[in-house]
Amino acid sequence: MNNGNKRTSLIRRYDMAIWIRVLGNALNAMTTFIIRPFLAIYLYDKLGGSLVSAMLVMGLQPFAGMIMGIFGGGLSDRFGRKPVMLVALLIQVLGLGAYTMADSVWAFAIITAIMGIGSALFTPAANAMISDVVSQEQQTEVFALLHTASNVGAAFGPVIGLLLFQWNSTVVFVASATILLAYMFLVFLRVPESLHQEHHTTTVRTYDRILDHKVLYGITLLAMPIGLIYALVISILPFHLSDHFARSTDILASLMTFNGIMVITLQLWLTKKTELLLTYRIIGLSYALFATVAMGYGFSRYIALLFIFEFIFSIGEMLVGPHLQKEISSLAPEGKRGFYFSIFGLHMQLPLAFGPVIGGLIYTTWNGTMMFTLLGVLFVVSGTAQVLLIRWLKRQKESFLKVDNRLRNPVNEESYLT
Repeated sequence: MNNGNKRTSLIRRYDMAIWIRVLGNALNAMTTFIIRPFLAIYLYDKLGGSLVSAMLVMGLQPFAGMIMGIFGGGLSDRFGRKPVMLVALLIQVLGLGAYTMADSVWAFAIITAIMGIGSALFTPAANAMISDVVSQEQQTEVFALLHTASNVGAAFGPVIGLLLFQWNSTVVFVASATILLAYMFLVFLRVPESLHQEHHTTTVRTYDRILDHKVLYGITLLAMPIGLIYALVISILPFHLSDHFARSTDILASLMTFNGIMVITLQLWLTKKTELLLTYRIIGLSYALFATVAMGYGFSRYIALLFIFEFIFSIGEMLVGPHLQKEISSLAPEGKRGFYFSIFGLHMQLPLAFGPVIGGLIYTTWNGTMMFTLLGVLFVVSGTAQVLLIRWLKRQKESFLKVDNRLRNPVNEESYLT
């Protein structure tokens, strides 16, 4: 089958609602990455050179998202996916518009925190929608599509952000708000509600005891180093690079764009090649790659080496993202998918909230090399534990299916025993 036929087959495989969701990922990532890589340096300058203060302000957005995830994680299970997605997009549109009127660091911080609430509402609801309408066999591919779309925005956002922060940010904020507003109306007009009515009515009750979801919490906790490396890349890596390279902001923007291009080019192909492999092995390999990247960031003193480690980073994130999301989707009860994806989202929100502050303290006390070395060690430890947990979960599922089959087919079991 030639490439044209493959693309046509892929487009026809999923309905319009899925492709609208893919478009939304690209647009959200674009608006995020226009601002995020350069916000740390902007705040550092405005706060009189206080790195820890700048990191505290940066942490407000994921902190707000974290609070929303903990206390509002089940909103899409109660009120439906579509209403929550629309409210989340409206919050982000208003936030982007407010950026154009911000005239102080604290105004930027408050608006950014509000944007975090919008993002924390949108992503779990949208991911739960995927679980509602896409079969288990196709979910890895769909989550890979979403990750590819995010990297379309991530590839071009930093370059646009670099140019606009050197010129005038008003135009891009207005344009981004307009694009998201158009996308919001597209969701309103073309995306149907996917939450079944019986689950819509039964999930209004309080969620079960916290221990009923202990596997979810375990996977989320052990995935936090993934969020941490992202948090340190956007907050401390610019300063670490400036210690060893001239024009460090240009290098950072180039690395992020390179990463985005690699994911756009290779994500679907790599997902297809690995979709039949055991999930815990893929995740274990991903953590090993992330550990290598952390060490590479810490010790690299040549630009060419940074790009090699960025390529390894791209492979790691392409492997781990879709497979972990599929694991959460298969683990979630049908009426609690929004809640599960919201809690799992904390593996990014918590590190983004507190990682820059912790990283800033380690960086100012020692240096960036020590900080990234410790991160590499953390990946080795947490990766080992994550592999053991997911392998245990796989065996538990297999045992349950065997028992269930025996209960469903008692005659066959009796014949086997005789």
